[in-house]
Amino acid sequence: MIVPYPTKEINIGGVRIGNGNPVAIQSMNNTDTRDVKATLSQIQELKDCGCDITRVAILNMEAAEALKEICSKSPLPVVADIHFDYRLALESIKNGAAKIRINPGNIGGEDRVQAVADLAKERNIPIRVGVNSGSIGKDMLEKYGGVNAQSLSQSALEAIRILEKCNFEDIVVSMKSSDPLLTIESYKLLRKEIPYPFHVGVTEAGTLREGIIRSSVGIGALLAEGIGDTIRVSLTDEPKEEVRAAFSILRALGLRTGGMRLVSCPTCGRTQVPLIEVAKEVEKRISDLPYDMTVAVMGCAVNGPGEAREADVGIAGGVDEFLLFCKGEPVKKIPKDQAVDELIRTIHKMNENP
Repeated sequence: MIVPYPTKEINIGGVRIGNGNPVAIQSMNNTDTRDVKATLSQIQELKDCGCDITRVAILNMEAAEALKEICSKSPLPVVADIHFDYRLALESIKNGAAKIRINPGNIGGEDRVQAVADLAKERNIPIRVGVNSGSIGKDMLEKYGGVNAQSLSQSALEAIRILEKCNFEDIVVSMKSSDPLLTIESYKLLRKEIPYPFHVGVTEAGTLREGIIRSSVGIGALLAEGIGDTIRVSLTDEPKEEVRAAFSILRALGLRTGGMRLVSCPTCGRTQVPLIEVAKEVEKRISDLPYDMTVAVMGCAVNGPGEAREADVGIAGGVDEFLLFCKGEPVKKIPKDQAVDELIRTIHKMNENP
């Protein structure tokens, strides 16, 4: 059983993180924030996939103004992502952002950071301080000998101290690198020095396949040690794929339950059906179903039902056919070209008449 590392509790628009609360899933919209309709449509899509919090880019004052309508209609708490211009942070807070993401080191002088902190405190809006391996200052690089866990974690600590100096402690912390090991080491170094919850992720992780692998290593290793209160899987793909991957990571660690789960066996010389193609098709067709089930696609009709007996329903290959089984018990044989359709029909039927 994973024991979460104790932190302060932070409220992000009604989603509470830290202090033993469930790990929250985040993503980031890739729409133009000024396009309110498109942004809200994508936020709804993210919610339908299981997202808890989303973030939007605030590149200019027009985007900050659009937050007023977006936040009032959004089904998810909306985080405003700001760089360099403190005025955008102030406007985002006024227009309903549930949290803002800034780097206090590039937002301006102390007076500007103080202005942002004061308004956030007045509106009970938390601030996420985000640093990554590309934003480490020259002084830190020189002091710690380049980009490493020490320079990254100390850069984050420096940003935290700036906010604390402004008498602001409603803080979420992130330290991201494209290197999973560097990410893991950095969070481990900082966890004993601060009481704040962590936003965990591997940045610039890559496209769908490679990005999920690297994110699973970095995020999964930290969560397994109780480090991490909210996560984002950063992918060069559609935001909904980030949410699906995050949900799978949490579920694999026992930190989430529910949803559709696919188990499938590797192929071998006994397989006499197009198992790879069938498994991919099943995965695609069950991904958005609103049920809580485990579905199995197995290659061997002899061992398949037994190996996947914990599955609610599944199919196992034979000679140019599949065997449909439920809870490990055989139901009927199906021609291979009808197997996926029959499996999906059975899934719906089981949930219509549980």
